[in-house]
Amino acid sequence: MLKAEMTWEGVPKDAAVRRTALKAARAAARYEKRSGAVSLLFTNDDTIQRLNREFRGVDKPTDVLSFPSDETGFLGDIAISVPCAERQAEEYGHSREREIAFLTVHAMLHLFGYDHIEPEDESVMRGRQRDILAAAGMERP
Repeated sequence: MLKAEMTWEGVPKDAAVRRTALKAARAAARYEKRSGAVSLLFTNDDTIQRLNREFRGVDKPTDVLSFPSDETGFLGDIAISVPCAERQAEEYGHSREREIAFLTVHAMLHLFGYDHIEPEDESVMRGRQRDILAAAGMERP
């Protein structure tokens, strides 16, 4: 079972974003046979840029950040820039909800230890993302 705590900072609370992210996070946890708690922050570009600068030394906004936890029962923290997700959804020609689902699954996989630095690892991660989104009915159109 996955428990998710959601926080909104700099963007209005949005029930569709909440439902989508929760569905995607639960689908990823189910697929990977994981349980625990995760914290999701939905925010704006300014806040995610600050987090990116503070924790990664990269002074620019990004779409999603993930911070795995070593704490038993707590998987970690995820921050998603809602405005960036909206821009990317438009750019990729799909819904905002589909982009939120993708970013959530992507970040969950990072919490589970996946990475995409090496081409082989990227291939594995992309396959898992695709399978999880399909299982949740959120595949790319």
